[in-house]
Amino acid sequence: MTDGPEYGFDTLQIHAGARPDPATGARQTPIYQTTAYVFRDAEHAAALFNLQEVGYIYSRLTNPTVAALQERMATLEGGVGAVCCSSGHAAQIMALFPLMGPGKNIVASTRLYGGTVTQFSQTIKRFGWSCTFVDFDDLDAVKAAIDDDTRAVFCESIANPGGYITDLDAIAGVADEAGIPLIVDNTSASPYLCRPIEHGATLVVHSMTKYLTGNGTVTGGVVIDSGKFDWSASDKFPSLSAAEPAYHGLKFHETFGPLAFTFHGIAIGLRDLGMTLNPQAAHYTLMGIETLSLRMQKHVENAEKVASWLETHDAVEAVTYAGLKSSPYNKRVSKICPKGAGGLFTIALKGGYESCVKFVDNLEIFSHVANLGDTRSLVIHSASTTHRQLTVEQQVAAGAAPNVVRISIGTEEADDLIADLDRALNAAR
Repeated sequence: MTDGPEYGFDTLQIHAGARPDPATGARQTPIYQTTAYVFRDAEHAAALFNLQEVGYIYSRLTNPTVAALQERMATLEGGVGAVCCSSGHAAQIMALFPLMGPGKNIVASTRLYGGTVTQFSQTIKRFGWSCTFVDFDDLDAVKAAIDDDTRAVFCESIANPGGYITDLDAIAGVADEAGIPLIVDNTSASPYLCRPIEHGATLVVHSMTKYLTGNGTVTGGVVIDSGKFDWSASDKFPSLSAAEPAYHGLKFHETFGPLAFTFHGIAIGLRDLGMTLNPQAAHYTLMGIETLSLRMQKHVENAEKVASWLETHDAVEAVTYAGLKSSPYNKRVSKICPKGAGGLFTIALKGGYESCVKFVDNLEIFSHVANLGDTRSLVIHSASTTHRQLTVEQQVAAGAAPNVVRISIGTEEADDLIADLDRALNAAR
């Protein structure tokens, strides 16, 4: 969109990054299903490869459909730029890649998606990186975990699976004091409910597969750059502050300023890691985002009603939804997620592991799938699926104990969801 008045979220989710196609006048962003792009001449090609001019070279790096999505996500999150990639897990590696090196570490919250815990505790070791997991409610423990080799602090705004809300302002303060970036996974909240950059985040990552697309059709990830971190303030981030051999000594931060991370993510990250988002997936995600605010309002409305009902059911031991007044994190809702606590939470069943299995098997409207953020209501027993690779202690720390079921509330009729849950809970006794 052109510079002008400050538009509201509902307007930006439709128009940001989207312009009528200059060749045809097509109003919806076309799917540019092409691998490569014709250069105007040899000089134009050289300028693109030297990062002296912005444009399209090869779709592993840049694509017009993906570029529209990147601009939309940067706008909605309040960042200066964004890099889209093939999945949320890819986005996490893309976020860490320019920051890390052999022997370096990150400090992460214990309350994370199980796949992220596995990625950080196991997979990144192959790069020579490591992770220390800490309870982010204990700020002293977070500070103590940071050492001279720490290169990032990582958390989720609304944690998957339990719906725990992180005090982003407090954690950002710790990261700032240490001179390292805060990376926030905003998947479970979406930019409609939470904008981590406004709370001090340096980078924001998403699995766009979830609420952003909203219909369970494609996978995708994105890293949004706040543009606010000084990568040259120390020698901790040479990929961004020092001379880059692959570009004849170019220094990304010196050359691109606030957009240093974004340009590095494309010119180095996508070039060498190849975690490219395909244009059709970008198209589906752009269409999904057009209704994001409408869907999130319904997710929250339904979640509040369903969670309140579940809290009174005699088969349920506990409900973790932060939107409930009984939640220890309820006070953070107005501060971190003023439009609502999202549509994700867990319930603990009094009957333990076996009751959870029976409960899941007896649901009809709820789909038993390894996903969340769909218009359809979804359910999964995390301990036997998404968090299966973790120890029982790790499962409990992540909010996915053996007697816990994760629920992603959709946009159906809330009374129908309650009736379905009631039948299944009674069958699971």
